[in-house]
Amino acid sequence: MKLLYAEDEPAMSEAVVDILEYHNYSVDAVYDGADALAYARSEDYDGIILDVMMPRLSGLEVLRTLRSEGCRTPVLLLTAKAEVEDRIQGLDLGADDYLPKPFAMGELLARVRAMLRRREEFTPNLLSCGDLRLNQQTAELSCGSASLVLPKLEYKLMELLMLNQGRCLSTEDMLVKVWGYETEADVGVVWVYLSYLRKRLSALGSRVEIRARRGVGYMLEAPHD
Repeated sequence: MKLLYAEDEPAMSEAVVDILEYHNYSVDAVYDGADALAYARSEDYDGIILDVMMPRLSGLEVLRTLRSEGCRTPVLLLTAKAEVEDRIQGLDLGADDYLPKPFAMGELLARVRAMLRRREEFTPNLLSCGDLRLNQQTAELSCGSASLVLPKLEYKLMELLMLNQGRCLSTEDMLVKVWGYETEADVGVVWVYLSYLRKRLSALGSRVEIRARRGVGYMLEAPHD
């Protein structure tokens, strides 16, 4: 299981990372909210642990942005013990759980296990848009009785479009979320892969379209019958 852990106190971060890695989690540690947001956008994590009080962006700001972009990765918030409002706001913004600081490492591990169990229970395997279906486990794209398995990057781009159907995404957003924050590719590669996906939709006989809005971006749209 891969986790993102955002905490601006180096000693606390080191201690938590050590205990998580001892229990066989893979952990990316970052030290401010801006890096937390960048990492969350560019990598696929099983869970995210966010301290509320961080420089550049707070944990709540990171959470708000991720949820508004369609990110469904479970989030555990670390809050100051007295800050009840932070906990309420965090849950309202889409946090899966919170843990007041200071905390026992055993309780942190239990909260992480519970968070990851809920992800397994509630994350749907099938995304849909109009007559189109995308199996998140097998990367199979289907329409009626026709189906095909998408290569990795085509799958990630189609998944992103389906999670944001009806909403325009810029080529820059798609580049970062599919190819990664540190990619050396330019936006031209996004146009190439959108072309691949349009050919896939045509081959399947789907009525769903990838529409372009000049100067804005691209969106997945099903026809209204």
